Amino acid sequence: MRSSTLTPVPHDGRMDPSQPRAGGPTRRRSFTPAQKLEYVAGYEAALAQGSGGAYLRQEGLYSSQITEWRRLRDAGVLAGKPADAKIGRLSAEQSEIARLRRQLDVAERRLSRTEAALDIMGKTHALLEEISKSAPDQSAPKKR
Repeated sequence: MRSSTLTPVPHDGRMDPSQPRAGGPTRRRSFTPAQKLEYVAGYEAALAQGSGGAYLRQEGLYSSQITEWRRLRDAGVLAGKPADAKIGRLSAEQSEIARLRRQLDVAERRLSRTEAALDIMGKTHALLEEISKSAPDQSAPKKR
């Protein structure tokens, strides 16, 4: 078994300025409701372009923050709040409203897809009817 040689480092009681938190702990960032809405909108725009992760890294945010802020936005908690307003937990009623809004959004998107599919099916049916009317009458195929 080999042991490595360790050299003692002199310690004068001060932190090395090249190390993290040299100036002491930093204060936690806080965001106003308007900033939260702005970040959510920016993230959703970046997602549409396929660069959501890059946006989060650029702004120094976590996806969990965006998720929480979306939930607050959907519940209507962020809208119309003054810049210095504190935002606490959602009440049971507000969280139910947010859940129902998300559910309604999913149902509306599903309804839209269903209506488009029905429209396509109707056009296909009309096209097949038109083709069958214009085709010459053919008797049943003869058996051999």
